[in-house]
Amino acid sequence: MSRQIKLIWDFRGPASAKTAEHHEIHLKEYIQIEKLPLNITGFEVFNEMHAIAFMVVTDDFMIPVRDALKPHRGELYEP
Repeated sequence: MSRQIKLIWDFRGPASAKTAEHHEIHLKEYIQIEKLPLNITGFEVFNEMHAIAFMVVTDDFMIPVRDALKPHRGELYEP
């Protein structure tokens, strides 16, 4: 089984939560447009000044998605 990698986009500032929530919409749109077999996206709010949006990809899709969408960082995904 392929590893799952969580690609992460960080947002900071007072609008970070709304921005992360909105960015997830674009991640879902990208998955649909590219017809990718991926279905794990989300956003998390850590505090009023920091939130993230994320997409979980497998090794097979990590490089093309990374190059197209330029996440800020990534980490191994453990559900």
